[in-house]
Amino acid sequence: MHLSLPQPITGRSSFEFLTFASLFLSFKMKDVRVRFAPSPTGALHIGGVRTALYNYLLAKQFKGTLILRIEDTDQTRFVPGAEEYITQSLAWVGIQIDEGVTVGGPHEPYRQSERKSIYNEYVQKLLDSGHAYYAFDTEEELEAMRDRLKNAGSSNQQYSATTRMIMNNSLTLSEAETKKNLEEGVNYVVRLKVPDDEEVSLQDLIRGEVTVHSSQIDDKVLIKSDGMPTYHLANVVDDYLMKISHVIRGEEWLPSAPLHVLLYRFFGWENDMPRFAHLPLLLKPDGNGKLSKRDADKMGFPIFPLNWTDPKTEELAKGFRESGYLPEALINFLAFLGWNPGTTQEIFSMDELAQAFSLERIGKAGARFDIQKAQWFNQQYLKAKSDEMLTEYLLNSLRQENITCSTEKALKICSIMKERVTFTQDFWEHGKFFFHAPTSYDEQVIAKKWNEDAVKVLTMFSQEIIKTPTLSANLAKELLESVTAKLGIGTGKILQALRVTITGNASGPDLMMTMEILGKEEVANRIKHALQTLKTV
Repeated sequence: MHLSLPQPITGRSSFEFLTFASLFLSFKMKDVRVRFAPSPTGALHIGGVRTALYNYLLAKQFKGTLILRIEDTDQTRFVPGAEEYITQSLAWVGIQIDEGVTVGGPHEPYRQSERKSIYNEYVQKLLDSGHAYYAFDTEEELEAMRDRLKNAGSSNQQYSATTRMIMNNSLTLSEAETKKNLEEGVNYVVRLKVPDDEEVSLQDLIRGEVTVHSSQIDDKVLIKSDGMPTYHLANVVDDYLMKISHVIRGEEWLPSAPLHVLLYRFFGWENDMPRFAHLPLLLKPDGNGKLSKRDADKMGFPIFPLNWTDPKTEELAKGFRESGYLPEALINFLAFLGWNPGTTQEIFSMDELAQAFSLERIGKAGARFDIQKAQWFNQQYLKAKSDEMLTEYLLNSLRQENITCSTEKALKICSIMKERVTFTQDFWEHGKFFFHAPTSYDEQVIAKKWNEDAVKVLTMFSQEIIKTPTLSANLAKELLESVTAKLGIGTGKILQALRVTITGNASGPDLMMTMEILGKEEVANRIKHALQTLKTV
């Protein structure tokens, strides 16, 4: 399909930006009605969450309405539990639905499978006006048509204006033959009659003018043989009836947009056609190709907002929530996958995003899914939380491990670890040494730093700290410096050896505060154990 597209967003002129602005000004704030319309065919892909987010931000900015509509006309692909998963995912990330399957509204029902009679009414209008027709072709006849075109060297093997008049449909059959087929229950579909020689154009809010010649558009099926509508018919009818002002959806739907423009024209709804905005693809972290679940699995990061267990294979796919991401961090990250605020600001609350968001600042080029950047956002949001809030993450992990810990101790642990963690579970995963003495020690540190000097200092240090009434971070530092001064050994030379005896690791949070939290008996016991275990090294 040939698409006539403008230059990238960076090259837009001031005139083009004024054009975009005028498009928005033509809507009153109360008139902005957008929809997120996923299909319940499995887990909600993170790209779908971004689409929902952009719709939500536009609605929130203009005090409009976000509708959640479930597009389940393809019953063969329906997956039990998928709809519930979608609604739970949107709730977790903080995208609030104003109207739709979860909350109801004036345009019920919001599941397309429950709107079949509505679509039948409108497809009949297309049949009556000559813009659609019945097609009775069997699978064998369709395959034979494609084979003929292929053998003739045609690169376009579609059911279209060039082939429809040699096929088995109501355009080639007499009215009596067509009526007989319908009365006898011969399988049929209803197809759109696409004009054979004209340019079909639309103004996309992200891509500018998009033009496709009608010869590149096939006569799409509108009603399938099972009586259910296809996406093309159902979404146009629903968008019109639900008074949708903007259709914000993925780039994969761009080739179908001219077809939808034709439907609006054939129904006589051109003046009520929504503004289209087709979002850029989400690309692999290296920028080469569209991001898929397989890519995410291979590189070890989630692709779904929440855990998802495939009902057929029972395979578990870990979600962003269960991987330790905060919803506000994920939202901030997703907002920047294609959009930029035009400033250096990176951290945005949902309210701030709604104020700053604009469709004209979305680029056309694919957005690289930089998982390191997602982790950076998560770090920033974790560090911004109070120690009291972070403590709950650690206490929840400890409860799962059946470990008892006072809130005071957990608060201290989180306070010294917050600058070093990326995910909510890291307080436990990286802080296990606060609850379990090490049973192994970092081999590289032992090989380089475990020597006679380290043994001398640690032996005397453990003897000194056990004499103290209580061990504070300041006192631990003073005692260590006193011991190393007495022995004439530089403090810096044995710090890593001391850390390894206490935590088993080469690095970690502030060592003196770590010893304060553990207490003098535990520190002394750990040093004693290390001296005994490593004495032959």
